[in-house]
Amino acid sequence: MTQTPAPTLKAWPYWLTLTFVPLLILALAYGGWTIWLIPAYGWVLMPLLDLIMGKNLTNPDPDTPDSELFWFRLLTWIWFPIQFCLVFGAIWVLTHSDGYSALETLGIMFGIAVTTGTVGIVYAHELFHKSAKFERALGDLLLATVLYGHFRTEHLLVHHPYVGTPRDTVTARYNEGFLRFFVRVLRTGRRSAWRAEKAMLARRGRGPWHLSNPMFKYAALKLVFLTLAFVIGGWMGVGLFVFQAFLAVWQLELTNYVEHYGLTRKHLGDGVYEPVQAHHSWDSAHRVSGLLLINLQRHADHHLHPMRRFPLLQILDETRTPHLPTGYPPMTSMAMIPPIWRRRFNPRVRAWRETFYPEIEDWTPYKEMTNPAPKGAG
Repeated sequence: MTQTPAPTLKAWPYWLTLTFVPLLILALAYGGWTIWLIPAYGWVLMPLLDLIMGKNLTNPDPDTPDSELFWFRLLTWIWFPIQFCLVFGAIWVLTHSDGYSALETLGIMFGIAVTTGTVGIVYAHELFHKSAKFERALGDLLLATVLYGHFRTEHLLVHHPYVGTPRDTVTARYNEGFLRFFVRVLRTGRRSAWRAEKAMLARRGRGPWHLSNPMFKYAALKLVFLTLAFVIGGWMGVGLFVFQAFLAVWQLELTNYVEHYGLTRKHLGDGVYEPVQAHHSWDSAHRVSGLLLINLQRHADHHLHPMRRFPLLQILDETRTPHLPTGYPPMTSMAMIPPIWRRRFNPRVRAWRETFYPEIEDWTPYKEMTNPAPKGAG
């Protein structure tokens, strides 16, 4: 893979995510077939454009100062008020009008979920990785609109330190189908986040019930938004809110499933694992889905430099990290059909093992995640 020098950074292509907004307004205004423009736009048109426009192999200067990234940062800052208005505005319209069939009502909230899952959670991920309290607060608010606040703790305190080990909830096991993965993550994710916060508080000499535990903030924000949904639309409003949250989380976990499927860190003995390296993530350099997902697909570099802002993430050579054949959207669609996924991806995982770990002969403890938990894991 030949990388080309980076041109001047331009923010405006990333603002294409705002095009979801008029599509949602159109669906609310006219219903019917216009509702399906939203998933068609995100899941069909974007992958087709990826095929047409190909890959972006340019790498920006990673030392570009924040002062030159204002328009990139602004995009992530304004998304919470936009998402808030879309979610609760739609709930108000749908619960105060008799002009929608049940199928249209669910279809519109499905379209909202495509937006909150594809854009909102990705922007929350970018924001909560930053040190500024303002940005982390926006990330928490975005996650609260999909009832998944604990994801910040689980991601920062568990996923990043322990990716590719038995401690990480969202490292998809080799041969694990998505539905089994999804149920496992929903069942264990919040408990895992609580354990991580409990361990961190213990290191500060505090108990898990101390008010500084952010799990209480996540719960309070969820309660606020559930209450608001009830005030706007009664129990139907709550049901629609929960419906879109569930579908948004489904999309998030599809992405998590793809990002590290089958990739594990070498156990060095006694609960010690090798450091995280570039080859522990699946990368993609596809141009249009990179814009839609603000470079989340440059995932190896994100794990190596978690605080790096999205326009500065690097695409790494295929000798350093495995690459996906397409962008994330087609891969997540394939992941929902386990037989096809295994047929296409298990050989890639086996090739990855031979490339990076030819010395490992027995992969059973890695496939089944039966190696010891990492030392010091909460």
